[in-house]
Amino acid sequence: MSTSPTISFIGAGNMASAIIGGMLANGFDAGNIWVSAPDDPHLQSIRKRFGVSVTTDNRFCAQQGDLVILAVKPQVMLDVCRDIAPVAQNTRPLMVSIAAGLAADTLDQWLGGGLPLVRVMPNTPSLVGKGAAGLFANEQVTDKQKALVEAIFGSIGSALWVDQESLLHGVTALSGSGPAYFFLMLEALESAATQAGITPATARQLAIQTMAGAAEMAARSEHDPAQLKRNVMSPGGTTEQAINTFENGGLRELVQQAFQAAYQRSEAMARELAEKP
Repeated sequence: MSTSPTISFIGAGNMASAIIGGMLANGFDAGNIWVSAPDDPHLQSIRKRFGVSVTTDNRFCAQQGDLVILAVKPQVMLDVCRDIAPVAQNTRPLMVSIAAGLAADTLDQWLGGGLPLVRVMPNTPSLVGKGAAGLFANEQVTDKQKALVEAIFGSIGSALWVDQESLLHGVTALSGSGPAYFFLMLEALESAATQAGITPATARQLAIQTMAGAAEMAARSEHDPAQLKRNVMSPGGTTEQAINTFENGGLRELVQQAFQAAYQRSEAMARELAEKP
């Protein structure tokens, strides 16, 4: 791999755009980025926005890359991989997939086998530079390649490695699906506040700022969440009453059930996609 590697994106959706934007904001050179997609007008808007090179030819795009990011939906990944496999086998780039559920071995098989491959499970807050991504590398990936992938996804949030690919199911259930869990809590708090007479606009602003502030406190604090929770609670106070209600209502058990439901669906998706002819 060259000292200034070329990064090729197969797919030009929102996540690809978020990654490119984060990369450019963190010192990556637009001249070393290629993007391919079937929609040329959309590609031209990407080119004008970021100053990157674009093409509607996936094979040509893949051929340019020291690292190729597969940023297409799982349902079309097989066709994309089969199309670029001859190029990938010839140039041997580092392949990176951000598709949920598709196992590394499955992707490698579709690409012809024997390639260095990293799976990344990003999440939607990556679109605003606050993502949380789990990363897994197969045995062909070098430390230098891992550092490059970490730098790319670190440009849009946190990028953390897992040692076993199966742990990505847990990452999916935690950070992949997790934003929706917090949006549900936000929705519920807003609804409760409006029923108490607070205007919807005020309720939403207070709830969002409270959620953001709590997250920032957790990120900066040396204490674990249990201690941070206790720090807010006064004996016999309002917070204690609310927390007791959550606990008595089985919130922890419900969260565990929700996590397991997402985890099991991730496993099932991996099986379904691997069995695709």
